[in-house]
Amino acid sequence: MDVTTEFYPGHGGAQLALHRMGQGRPLILLHGLFSNAEMNWIKWGHAALLAQAGFECLMPDLRAHGQSAAPHEAEAYPADVLALDLVALIQHLGLADFDLCGFSLGSRTSVRAVVGCGVKPARLVLGGMGLQGLAGWTGRQAFFTDAIDRFETVKHGDPAYFAVQFMKSMKVDRVAVRHLLGTFADTAPDALSAISMPTAVVCGDDDRDNGDPVALTEALPDAVHVVIPGTHMSCVTKPDLGRAIRDFLTA
Repeated sequence: MDVTTEFYPGHGGAQLALHRMGQGRPLILLHGLFSNAEMNWIKWGHAALLAQAGFECLMPDLRAHGQSAAPHEAEAYPADVLALDLVALIQHLGLADFDLCGFSLGSRTSVRAVVGCGVKPARLVLGGMGLQGLAGWTGRQAFFTDAIDRFETVKHGDPAYFAVQFMKSMKVDRVAVRHLLGTFADTAPDALSAISMPTAVVCGDDDRDNGDPVALTEALPDAVHVVIPGTHMSCVTKPDLGRAIRDFLTA
């Protein structure tokens, strides 16, 4: 299916890219850290599958990712800026009835938007996420910040090696992303009661990068846990991810 790309003003006026595919019910798809809409949703066929199921896939490149603005000024990165950018997108499109799906960073962003900004999707999918990935970001933040700071010296065998290689392959703007890493706020488990809409926690059977998906499912008022094959990185490349999202949203 054809993909169209346009730009919209995010929080503070930053020009952010939005990729669209399909026609039908609006479904916002938020990609993971260091990735973009093309890599997360389009390349492996997930967006096409969802479009065929009757959704209009609305796939922004998050700030400092893909074709979106990657400003270097610290003031362009207030707390929860990605959630604020999501609010700006919803307002720009005039959406009142829509579904929301995130993977990894996209899941964190979705949760922050619901809990902190009052965003109210009809249904929610949280991919590649466990409870600790929402409530305990400090360790992951330190890991990625260290990988950026040691970017040119990280060798094979270093725990940061694969993160650095992925950043290189995605041509990540390290100055912008380093600013962005500091904007992510934790979400306490008791705050998750605000996520009252039906939710699917979709996670690879060998993915615990963001903690325990079962614990996250149990902390949510109305959630199911869906297991798909793969690790945090490999599950995105398999058709099971798109099928799990489709099956939940069309049940």
